This record gives sequence, C-alpha cells and structure tokens, in this order.
Amino acid sequence: MRTTTRTLLACAGALAALAVPSLAGCTAADGNGGEARRPGAHGSHAPGGAHTVPGGPHPARWRPGPGLAWQWQLDGRVDPSVDVPVYDIDGFENTAADVARLHRAGRKVICYVDVGSWEDFRPDEKTFPRSVLGATNGWQGERWLDIRRLSVLRPIMERRFDMCRDKGFDAVEPDLVDAYSDHSGFPLTAADQLRYNRMIAALAHARGMSVGLKNDLPQIPQLVGDFDFAVNEECAQYGECARLAPFVAAGKAVFHVEYKEPVEEFCAQSRRLRLSSMRKKLGLGVWRQPC
Repeated sequence: MRTTTRTLLACAGALAALAVPSLAGCTAADGNGGEARRPGAHGSHAPGGAHTVPGGPHPARWRPGPGLAWQWQLDGRVDPSVDVPVYDIDGFENTAADVARLHRAGRKVICYVDVGSWEDFRPDEKTFPRSVLGATNGWQGERWLDIRRLSVLRPIMERRFDMCRDKGFDAVEPDLVDAYSDHSGFPLTAADQLRYNRMIAALAHARGMSVGLKNDLPQIPQLVGDFDFAVNEECAQYGECARLAPFVAAGKAVFHVEYKEPVEEFCAQSRRLRLSSMRKKLGLGVWRQPC
C-alpha cells in the first residue's frame, strides 16, 4: 500500500463518480503517474546532507536537509528524466543498474518498501506466516501486518533492507508505519507502533542507509530523533503541515506530496515551512507539479 486511508477515501469518491466498481482500479498503474509525494529552492541540485565520519575515509549515511527537490515514482521502473537531486522509487521493481544510473547523474536514491502490510504481488510474499496477516488495508491483495510479532517480521524486513542496500540505495522509505491508527484487525497500540518503527529505523541504519518516517504525524515528537527525514501525504489538505516542523527544526528534509490540492493552495505555506512539496497523481508515475 502506498497511500493513506484518507487518500483511499478520496480515491473511492472519485471511483464512485466514474462508476468504477471497486478500489482495485485505484492502483499505481493508472498510466499518468502520481500516488500517495516541495522540491527545494527552485530545483537546487545540491544533494545536501553528506557527511564524513571523523577520522575515517568512509562517508556516513546520507542526511537530507530541508528544501531538496525530489521525484517520487512508484509506477514501474524509474524514468530518470526528471532533473532533481532526490529520487524515491520502488525497491523491488528497480535494479542495481537503475540505482547506479541515477547515482551517475548525481542523484540520491530512496528505496520504497512496504513494512506495514503484506502484498501478494511481491516475490517474498510466501515468507509471511498467515498468523501475522490481518484485515485488508483497502488495496487489492494487501493486508495489515501484526507489528507486535517482531521476531517474525524482523528477519523478513532485514532481507528487504538487505535488498535495498545491495542495490546501492542511499535510504529507505518504509511505508505503512501507522497501523495502530487504522483498522488492522489487531489490537495495536501506539506503544506497539513506536517499538516497531524504531526497529525499522535501526535496521536501515545498521545497513548504512538513512530512513524516513512516513506519515504517522502523532508520533513525530517521539520519533524525530530516530529518523533522518519525513515523507508525508496530504498534510496541506488536512491542515497538518505544521506538525512536521520538528523535522525541519532538526535540519531534516520533509518530502511532501498533495494529490487533490492545487499548488496555488499549498506552495506558499510549504515555502514558509521549508517543505519539499509537489503535487502528484495517485498512480505515482512520472508526472509531477513542483512548488
């Protein structure tokens, strides 16, 4: 799953208007791009945030700063034609060669991986025991995970993060890290979510990659120290963008997308808050309308 429950509701309304029978048609394959993600100062191409380990030759993990322009494409293999310094792409659908090509162009690359739900179209779907699969999250072929089962889920997520590292990604965008606030089919608590999210952040850091907190606005005060940047959907539509201020105050990027709001309605605020904002379509293809 790549969008929030709020996005699903918006999508469902659009489907109803088009007389489409189910949410199955509201997927990343709409052909026009845009799913559930401000480029920085007029397309500045300084990747930013690279640090060197004191006294050592190896660079530390990437730490993106506020205002970096970015592209979010989860629909198929990446199109490298967008001239921005940061790309966020699907970890399974792109190869090490795709990542290397973006690196040769001077880009940093984020690995999108779902860590909060099971997806029946992923090559590792059989490694999830049935006991950890909960209610549907509203997307065809996807079900929430019982994030309390750390001993079961940790090795699966380790292998996924190994994949991201081995393909050369600089960072991870772990999706669906707010199951406690949805109807997961499990009695999940905020404490369960904090424990799981911190485990996820630690797995990325142990592999030398930075990691972004996806949505989960209520837990930003507790988690801003564990994550290197944030990824947010639709904070402007719901009047919540100010809640991301702790990341910017800590010198960390906030990669933000709106789906329904026109750029004229949210870009001025995004500039004030120093968010990396753009408008996308729900399929998250190549199309983007940056601030």
